[in-house]
Amino acid sequence: MNIIHTKNLTKTYIRFEKEEGLRGSIKSLFKREKIVKTAVNNFNLEINEGEFVGLIGPNGAGKTTLMKMLTGIISPSSGTISVLGYVPNELKNAYKKQFSIVMGQKSQLFQDLSAADTFLLLKEIYDIPEDEYRKNLKYFIDLFSIADYLNVQVRTLSLGERMKMELVAALLHNPRILFLDEPTIGLDAVAQKQIRGFLKEVNREKGTTILLTSHYMDDIKSLCKRCIVVNNGCKIYDGNLEMLFDRYQTHKMITVTFDEATSYIHDFNVQIIERNPFKLSFMAYRKDVRHIINCIMTECEIKDISIEEEDIGNVVERIYSDKGGALIEEIF
Repeated sequence: MNIIHTKNLTKTYIRFEKEEGLRGSIKSLFKREKIVKTAVNNFNLEINEGEFVGLIGPNGAGKTTLMKMLTGIISPSSGTISVLGYVPNELKNAYKKQFSIVMGQKSQLFQDLSAADTFLLLKEIYDIPEDEYRKNLKYFIDLFSIADYLNVQVRTLSLGERMKMELVAALLHNPRILFLDEPTIGLDAVAQKQIRGFLKEVNREKGTTILLTSHYMDDIKSLCKRCIVVNNGCKIYDGNLEMLFDRYQTHKMITVTFDEATSYIHDFNVQIIERNPFKLSFMAYRKDVRHIINCIMTECEIKDISIEEEDIGNVVERIYSDKGGALIEEIF
């Protein structure tokens, strides 16, 4: 069932500029330079219940603005939004009880209280029945192994521990939709992996619809089958994540080690990463990998060889580039 729908959604901001110094300040009293910034432009979106959708794009692409409009934090300049049958910016209580939003750089927990006290407060705010509250709390405590620091001040928690509590607070009332804006920002690799496992479990077991923005592409790749790419406020791709990466992950990393010192010379179209008498590492086009490997194995005594996917950062740069945007349109 379709639970998020937008049509020609647009958000513009007006900014004012002035020259530096006193002269510029006086001049701006009489004439100000106005700049219209379009953060989201004619955005059409449909998300079905139970989906886990990744929203990616460079800084300033419009991802957070889109999230804020879907949750009613800000109103659109034009276009229409329907989420769970509600218009978000009307801020009806019935709607607010059916979604949650977690922003990696903003906290909804009270720093001087324990997380357990905040959870009790949220229980009253969302009118969660006692038995449902206890059941949900136990589920999340077991899932995230947070019993040891449930009753300590939030300000004493590490960033990873706090983010776990943020997610528990967001999900206690069984929201149908969870909006996540950079939930793993600043976390170490272990904490990121734990957060991903938690979100995957919640989506699978509870059927919660999740819309996730993240600059960590490992988050997107490990959690989302569907991906939406946003650039300059416009949607430039909406579809299967694997298809997107198959299109842009154009190279493979090949590392060859030799039994004996060799001065192997090649005429392949590759990018050399490392070269010494016993080792050769290079980037090659995916389509050329088989031919290159056959040639090396025919001409040299190989000790070991490894083939790895191209670094995900290079792929993302290619997707975000102007050239990448033009190529994405060819997928449709």
